[in-house]
Amino acid sequence: MFTIDVLTLFPEIFAPFVGLSIIGRAVEAGIVDIRYHHVLDALKAQERADGPPYGGGPGMVMRVEPLAELLDRVLADTSPGERRLIVIPSPSGRRFDHTEAQRFARDFDRLIFICGRYEGIDERLMQLYPCREYSLGDFVVTGGELPALAMMDATVRLLDGAVASGSLAAESFTGDVLDYPAYTRPPVFRGVDVPPVLLSGDHAAIARWRREASRQRTQARRPDLSKED
Repeated sequence: MFTIDVLTLFPEIFAPFVGLSIIGRAVEAGIVDIRYHHVLDALKAQERADGPPYGGGPGMVMRVEPLAELLDRVLADTSPGERRLIVIPSPSGRRFDHTEAQRFARDFDRLIFICGRYEGIDERLMQLYPCREYSLGDFVVTGGELPALAMMDATVRLLDGAVASGSLAAESFTGDVLDYPAYTRPPVFRGVDVPPVLLSGDHAAIARWRREASRQRTQARRPDLSKED
């Protein structure tokens, strides 16, 4: 079974989304096991999870000791030969994309997310463990929990049995293109019609229209993905 461990100060953030999403169904189906590890559980009485940065400056930095202790507990519970990846969501990391999600789902048995807060995590954690930092884009959010959720969702839905294979084959970034436009009832809304070809019942013509619509959308919105000159 695919396993995801999450080290966080706010495990309660995850429950509502996981319980109401594809991830939750994958958990119920036994496809993935998600385990939460509260950073506060690694603190002694009166200890804090953060501290002021050496050298001065604004904000607080998450301390290395509690994170290392939790990580050691997780690693001690892993199986020999298990393929695992330690992920730290960070604006300083490499860009996470569909290709990375595919690699997460294909090449690993366990993902360990370490969610930072404040001004980040003491750099020594990355020096002591084989962590990889990933970013969702060129912006900053309050903590690592939301990016971790996004990466979890993008990965779990690619695991065998989590989503119907036909749905995965026809979505954005599969084949370096964006998905084609989608329509449903009613056929006319406020004077805007559904493209007639989609109502024709001609499946070959519909397939051609969708390929062309996908190509045009990709060229207009994400020309960096297009293989055309």
